Amino acid sequence: MPSTLQSPIAQMPVETLLEGDWLRMRRQGTWEFVERVHGRGMAVIIIAVTRDNKVVFVEQDRIPLGRRTIEMPAGLVGDQAGEDTLENAARRELEEETGYVTDSMEVLLIGPTSAGLTNERIAYVRAGNLTRKHQGGGVAAEDEAIIVHEVPLDEAPMWLLQRQAEGYELDLKLWGGLWMIEHHLDGRKRQAGD
Repeated sequence: MPSTLQSPIAQMPVETLLEGDWLRMRRQGTWEFVERVHGRGMAVIIIAVTRDNKVVFVEQDRIPLGRRTIEMPAGLVGDQAGEDTLENAARRELEEETGYVTDSMEVLLIGPTSAGLTNERIAYVRAGNLTRKHQGGGVAAEDEAIIVHEVPLDEAPMWLLQRQAEGYELDLKLWGGLWMIEHHLDGRKRQAGD
């Protein structure tokens, strides 16, 4: 018996229209979409809060938007040779982008980023026990030009709205990340020590 969760279009042949180093454009039936080439389409977004209760954000140029964005640290799983786990990718990206290292990574939630466009799924990962090792900025600092922002948690929503008013693009996943700082996935408020 066919699964009611699988689309009938999934039975149709898939045609590759274009393939690059990181992305593949495909067509299945009349639907065109993009696939990530590495890491089974997985990415991570890191929810990082310093010991003095500041949320770690990154600012960087995003070529598809032609603008600077404010995001939580994030990156691809499998963008380096060899096996990669969600936790390892999150550790690597956190350190590369922000200079923070951690001994605590917790995968919270996994889901699609834009289900009508891409196979990419993202995992929200909470980083605990942060220690600053260096200033961050990305692997290729001249290409990524990442600026690290540490914003007090209670000021973060207003700070983000101010950046948007200044013309920055805000990654909408920021709001989910902020909610997960203060809540368990079932909606209960986090208590000290959670």
